[in-house]
Amino acid sequence: MRLRVGLIGLGEHWQSRYRPALRVLDDRFDVRAVYSTISKLAESTAEEFQADPIDGYRSLVYRCDIDAVLILKQCWLGWLPAMAACQAGKAVYWGAGLDFDPQGQQSVRKTIEQSGVAFMAELPRRFAPATLRLKELIATRLGAPRLIRVHRQAIAADSSTHLGPGACRTDDSELVELVDWCRYIVGRSPTAVSSVCEEDLFQSLILNYGKADQNRRRSAIAEIATDSTLPAQWKEAASFRSPAAMKVQCENGVAFIDLPNTLVWFDDAGRHVESLETECPVGERMLRQFHRSVTSLVLDLNGLVDAYEAASVVQAARQSHETGCRVDLAENR
Repeated sequence: MRLRVGLIGLGEHWQSRYRPALRVLDDRFDVRAVYSTISKLAESTAEEFQADPIDGYRSLVYRCDIDAVLILKQCWLGWLPAMAACQAGKAVYWGAGLDFDPQGQQSVRKTIEQSGVAFMAELPRRFAPATLRLKELIATRLGAPRLIRVHRQAIAADSSTHLGPGACRTDDSELVELVDWCRYIVGRSPTAVSSVCEEDLFQSLILNYGKADQNRRRSAIAEIATDSTLPAQWKEAASFRSPAAMKVQCENGVAFIDLPNTLVWFDDAGRHVESLETECPVGERMLRQFHRSVTSLVLDLNGLVDAYEAASVVQAARQSHETGCRVDLAENR
């Protein structure tokens, strides 16, 4: 089945992720309309895909020749395009970031769930070839994760961005995705969170995972560590000899991930280096999954539920910073 789709917002990943994927998946997606706050970009994209440039997102979602919408950029409109699409009965691919309030926006989640439409929240780290290969190794060779360390490079902002006591300046959308990435690797939800924040930025966010079942009594711990020592004008230095994006110590070995395609792992047999350059790109994997979700008879909102859960963990981490205590997540669910 070929889905007739409309694009709402194009964003920074349009050229590198979505445009190539839509070209490859031409047998699954037919771009019919494009809306962007940058009219020239909408016009050029519409011309490329032989689609119609649209002046407003509501006009796009209510078109009779649209089955689904791809919302690819975060902007001042917030959740409005997604809500309009749900009301119009159109499936939604949400690629506009996960920077939202999980408590204050419960009504958004409820509206999506009650609409009955397919809704996929974008979690690209899950679909990276290195992540998927690591999940295979955990199941077959390495065993259950015990200790995870995620390295996050942040460029220090100038002093004028100081937010005052008790505030944590960070890219919440990225942090939510990192929390979800750890949960995906471990295979279960964290039970507690604690955090350390200095100069308005999370320096360390520690996730505790309880005992999974009687056969796996040991718990797991994940730390998301932020390196913010570099000044804003040294952006190039941030990517020079950085640690691996994720280090995972398992029962029978250890693995190092550099997204999206590099995985190095060690077990009793020694070192194994895997370069997954020939694997399907992340954007193509995610759009394939979205197409499968829309055309399936089974409604799957796990991505939305997981995104809300990860956002709740980040919110609890702020509470941990403010109180100086570890927060039990079971009490917040």
